[in-house]
Amino acid sequence: MDLLSNYARKEIRTVVGLMSGTSADGVDAAVTKVSGSGETISAELAAFHKTPYPEQLRRDLFALFDPQAPVAALCRMNFTLGRVFAEAALAAIEEAGLEPAQVDLIASHGQTICHLPPERGGNREPATLQIGEPAVIAEVTGLAVVADFRPRDIAAGGEGAPLTPYADYALFRHRTKARAIQNIGGIANVTLLPAGAGLDDVVAFDTGPGNMVIDALVSAATRGERTFDENGEMAARGRVDPALLAWLMAHPFLSRRPPKSTGREEFGEEFVRAVQEEAAARRVAGDDLVATATAFTAESIAASYRDFILPQGAVDEVILGGGGSYNRTLREMLQDRLPRVRILVHEEVGINGDAKEAVAFALLGNETMLGRPASLPRVTGARHACVLGKIVPP
Repeated sequence: MDLLSNYARKEIRTVVGLMSGTSADGVDAAVTKVSGSGETISAELAAFHKTPYPEQLRRDLFALFDPQAPVAALCRMNFTLGRVFAEAALAAIEEAGLEPAQVDLIASHGQTICHLPPERGGNREPATLQIGEPAVIAEVTGLAVVADFRPRDIAAGGEGAPLTPYADYALFRHRTKARAIQNIGGIANVTLLPAGAGLDDVVAFDTGPGNMVIDALVSAATRGERTFDENGEMAARGRVDPALLAWLMAHPFLSRRPPKSTGREEFGEEFVRAVQEEAAARRVAGDDLVATATAFTAESIAASYRDFILPQGAVDEVILGGGGSYNRTLREMLQDRLPRVRILVHEEVGINGDAKEAVAFALLGNETMLGRPASLPRVTGARHACVLGKIVPP
């Protein structure tokens, strides 16, 4: 196929990675110069552009997280988001000073609507759904698109997540330092890169909630005036309730051994309602409730390290990314719980933290076009490594 052979012949490929996370606040677009593959893969960010979702679109999108949402609304949103993702890609290309014809590929994660990984020992059929129609992206931009990365790993018995560890390896591996790359988006996940690691040495899993619970409680406490706790100001004013924190830490996901992934299905609206009811019964509200939810994120991350990472060896650096990395109170809480580990943010090691996950999907799309597996069975629990994603020609 000329599309694939022409792509493979290039030493440096220009790929636009597109990402919208579990916070569902907009589309991140990263124009990325990609070279190599597998153990030799590397990336350089050429431009980054964030396209926030309009308020009404975001409300309509959140309505789809309800299991009873109408199929017709989901169908329409798939095409609507396809156009939003396409426009985000074009804006990033323009910001890079390029024409679309100078771009080799768009790699789109899409927007997760539902993620149901395998139940270990259960009978439920696993499934995952990301929308943002790639055919629309290809039609609007005139470019080849790789999308829908998660289903193949699930079809092979994996969790379908996390997928960014492949990029973490490309961007953060170090010859002499053991690093834990901790993303704190709506959901938090960690990638462990032992010193001098190869791809087969990477360990990664979701640690639990990131900003999802905090954001929901902030929105409720401020009656929608705030959608997140900027710089952790509310949490800094509040007091952590130890009994409520203990109740939160009893969530069964936290003690589950990796490989594991989670999402809105476990820590979304239904869970937040349960937290609010428990907090009301304990008379914990306002800033105190936000502080306790922030401590829950920090403690669940630290507990994951104590239980599943540090027993494998010391970690020299924890490198934080995602929206939670900008929450000063959360960072301080995490440092208090991991006192012997140096905690940094992406920018301190030369990586744009906002762009990192979009860059990750640019790297995954590159591997798809080269016919190379980019899933890590040790991470997802799949029976074998898979070539991820589906290709839509220009």
